[in-house]
Amino acid sequence: MRTISAPDPRDDLLRPREVAELFGVRPTTIARWAREGKLTPLYTPGGHRRYSRATLLAILGQETPDQAAERMMAEDAARLYDQGWTIRQVAQRFGTSYGVMRRVLGGRTTLRTRGGRRPGHEND
Repeated sequence: MRTISAPDPRDDLLRPREVAELFGVRPTTIARWAREGKLTPLYTPGGHRRYSRATLLAILGQETPDQAAERMMAEDAARLYDQGWTIRQVAQRFGTSYGVMRRVLGGRTTLRTRGGRRPGHEND
């Protein structure tokens, strides 16, 4: 029995032909992958197969829109921190907690010490 799934409304659904173009294969290959369980289709009320763009991009190793937005936020936060903003100011700007922002920044830039200097730059 096929189930009709309710996809995320923000997610694009692709037809098998579009998926085939994305992977560089024939549409029959996409149908076979679905039968083998390598791809999981969603079914329209009319029984047509559709595939989630976000899921396919994850399979291909590309960023989803949410991942791209998170990366851009982290880059913007690091830029503000490097311009002299404090972690608290950056966290407030992006609506996150101090701890979360400290982890985000720690992965992107060298954090300043309490005295305001970066480690290894004591003589600057």
